[in-house]
Amino acid sequence: MADLKPRAEQASFVVVIVLVTIAFIWLLLPFYGAVLWAVILAILFNPLQRWLTIKLGGRRGWAAALSVLACICIVLIPGVIVLSSLAAQATSLYDRISSSQTNPAIVVQHVHDALPGFVTELLERFNLGTLNEIQQRLTGFLGRASQIIASRLVTIGQGTAQLVVGLGVMLYVLFFLFKDGRSLAAKIRNASPLSLHHTNHILNKFSSVVKATVKGNVIIALIQGAIGGITFYFLGIPAALLWGVFMVILSLLPAVGAAIVWGPVAAYLFLSGDYLKGAILVAVGVLVIGLVDNLLRPPLVGAGTRMPDYVVLVSTLGGIALIGVNGFVVGPLIAALFIAVWSLFAEDRNNTTATPTTAVIVNDTPPS
Repeated sequence: MADLKPRAEQASFVVVIVLVTIAFIWLLLPFYGAVLWAVILAILFNPLQRWLTIKLGGRRGWAAALSVLACICIVLIPGVIVLSSLAAQATSLYDRISSSQTNPAIVVQHVHDALPGFVTELLERFNLGTLNEIQQRLTGFLGRASQIIASRLVTIGQGTAQLVVGLGVMLYVLFFLFKDGRSLAAKIRNASPLSLHHTNHILNKFSSVVKATVKGNVIIALIQGAIGGITFYFLGIPAALLWGVFMVILSLLPAVGAAIVWGPVAAYLFLSGDYLKGAILVAVGVLVIGLVDNLLRPPLVGAGTRMPDYVVLVSTLGGIALIGVNGFVVGPLIAALFIAVWSLFAEDRNNTTATPTTAVIVNDTPPS
């Protein structure tokens, strides 16, 4: 009976810890995106914070303030400029579609006339739709797409106040992560119920995956989208920034890539008789955009933190489907932690099963 009371107290204390932790997470849910990106920026700009702390003679507060200012200049201001330009182009595209300045029927008719005869025969033979049916489907798709774009713009306009509050929370948390991040990491290690080896392995995996996902995948996607958008601009393709953003988003997904955007555009240019622009777009897409991933991923991501492409694809799509745009970071992060935890479990299990075997071998050794 004497041992039951300490065990009951310990179990009750664990239950209290779990309940309070769940309540705290529930409290942070309205601003989980702000906290998430504060952690991500703190990890990415940590080398700058360390360098500034050394240069300022250990004044971590001033170094944290300068690091936050660097994040604002490098990340936030360019992001706001791009988003405002993107909203303007999306509004212009919606106005052109709604005012019938862009007639999908004319585009379909032009492409249909440029198709070889055997292609049109195949379309009719396999009941893939007549010209009028294709025109109606395309018109309906563009109408629905324009409505979605318009509704998203209205949602962004209505959520401006919440966005400003979220940015303020992110910058505030980011400052203290820069200032007290080292002591906070030490407290997490000391409070962790796991062993020191397991805790360090999981925290290091968290940091490496954040760096690999953002520094690697996002930078590569931004470069690919920028190259595609600039190419579209110089080729005179409307809404070049909008198509560039689409290429950035699709470049985050392995086995999909930016080719799903520039490929159909190049095909349309060839079918419409603009062979020079089509050839330029294909050359840029294959020789420049396609090689960026192979050239930049090894130095930015590294082989040690790279997960299989199918895991990245499924986890990224699952994360985006569940929690939105933040899912492209959270999805691969959860997948990487899943792999890391099970790898630790397998490692411990192998060590446990190997220990008795070693002891038997030692006991069977004849005495000298």
